[in-house]
Amino acid sequence: MVPESVAARLRGARRVLITSHANPDGDAIGSELGLARVLAGLGKQTAIWNLDPVPSLYAALPGAETIAVGAAPPAGFPGGFDLVVVLECPTLGRSGLDGALAGMPIVNIDHHLGNDGYGGNAWVDTEQPAVGVMVAELAAALGATIDTAAANCLLVALVTDTGGFRFGNTTSAAFEAAARLLRLGAEIETVSGWLYERQPEAAVRLLGELLSTLRRHHGGRIATVHLTHEMFERSGAHVGDSEGLIDTPRAIDGVAAIVLFRELAPDSWKISLRSRGAVDVQEIARRFGGGGHVNAAGCRFSGTLAAAERTFVAELAAACEAAT
Repeated sequence: MVPESVAARLRGARRVLITSHANPDGDAIGSELGLARVLAGLGKQTAIWNLDPVPSLYAALPGAETIAVGAAPPAGFPGGFDLVVVLECPTLGRSGLDGALAGMPIVNIDHHLGNDGYGGNAWVDTEQPAVGVMVAELAAALGATIDTAAANCLLVALVTDTGGFRFGNTTSAAFEAAARLLRLGAEIETVSGWLYERQPEAAVRLLGELLSTLRRHHGGRIATVHLTHEMFERSGAHVGDSEGLIDTPRAIDGVAAIVLFRELAPDSWKISLRSRGAVDVQEIARRFGGGGHVNAAGCRFSGTLAAAERTFVAELAAACEAAT
């Protein structure tokens, strides 16, 4: 249920800045765009600002081209905004914009484990399958209309954060939320086309580069893959083209957990962790300053690729044993 304090803060706002975590995923982008349309329907002015670009997978979503990207704030910030809504971001630091946002009134809407309720006005519900579902509930609490475009964005959020209704957070509530969005006008063919039939050629070539690095460990239960700057250059891909690529090696029969190492700088790696069932990767990510969900989480690591592989294979092996 939407806390009245959160609903009241949004009712009273006139110009709202919306943001999410760095390296935004489908739940982040879909929720941001959906909320912006909901608030616009209530006569409020909105702007979306993310540190990192929209992944190519989500570039077709309505309004994606309006998202401000980078360290430079959008026009009118900060004085022209009376509220910041931070979506799907367990700590303000994960936005990468925490320095700029410090001192701003914040509403924090999230479903991640480990969110401490920062911002003063927080709605954190770890049972929710996606923040996109929470945005739909917020719209209902505000008496706002969800149009077809907003419903499509929120359905993208739900589909991607449940792994196409395959992950452990795919509860009956997830299907009920999907049904509500369809009744509100969401177009499943449109959403499916965006997510599964619009891959840039560069992203497919990057997938080939990634799969060439595949290694299995711990009796085949753990898989590792990596992406370097050179691989992006050879494939002609951008960072956003790597969104979702981890799902292909994750599907290998017998693999219980997988880690993708993406090079950020020399000896600096973004770590993406995925698992099945009771294998908890969120706890691993948390110990390295990151976070996420039981079956999908991320963090960063400083060191060589070999050191990163040794570290996270050992961590995943222990998690696999603990889950048996």
